[in-house]
Amino acid sequence: MDTLNLVLFDLLNSPPDSPAWLVMIAHWCASDIILLVPVLLVIGWLLGDEPHKRALLEAFVATLVALMASWVIGALWPLPRPFMVPVGEYLQAHAATPAFPSNHLTIMLTVAFSLTLHDHTRRIGRCLLVLALPVAWARIFLGIHFPQDMVGALMLAPVAAALTGLGRAWLVMPLYERVAVRCYRRVFSPLIDRGWVRR
Repeated sequence: MDTLNLVLFDLLNSPPDSPAWLVMIAHWCASDIILLVPVLLVIGWLLGDEPHKRALLEAFVATLVALMASWVIGALWPLPRPFMVPVGEYLQAHAATPAFPSNHLTIMLTVAFSLTLHDHTRRIGRCLLVLALPVAWARIFLGIHFPQDMVGALMLAPVAAALTGLGRAWLVMPLYERVAVRCYRRVFSPLIDRGWVRR
């Protein structure tokens, strides 16, 4: 395994005497911050105007593209997690699945990079980029990932976001007009009629 990766892991992984409060914060960062992503997508879709809806759908599609690529990478090049080696402290249970790239960070970064491609969602995307930092730290701190897994996500996410953006006209827009909007208006028509959510 790469020496630099192990050195960085040793620096960021939890020491044996880590205080309970720091471990608790790490658990929250590792597992709960990512919940902001589906909340953002749902609330943004319900309350946003058409440009916001298109941007959010594009971010969702880009994330699916990134996760499919992540699965292929993991299947062809299954790198172990720290506790599978084993090295370092392991403070959060996780299945022994391929570690590279980190799916948690891939999701957050792909949504973030995709949203930064649009003027009206760029600020939200930048906020998600900042929030991705404690997620990356926590998952290394708890012994779930190596630093290289985070680098892999950082390399994959912008590529998936950019490729989806390039395919916006033939991929995202038809999906938006023919599927997403029709399903949304059919399911949420009572709320739309009452003005509780946007059309």
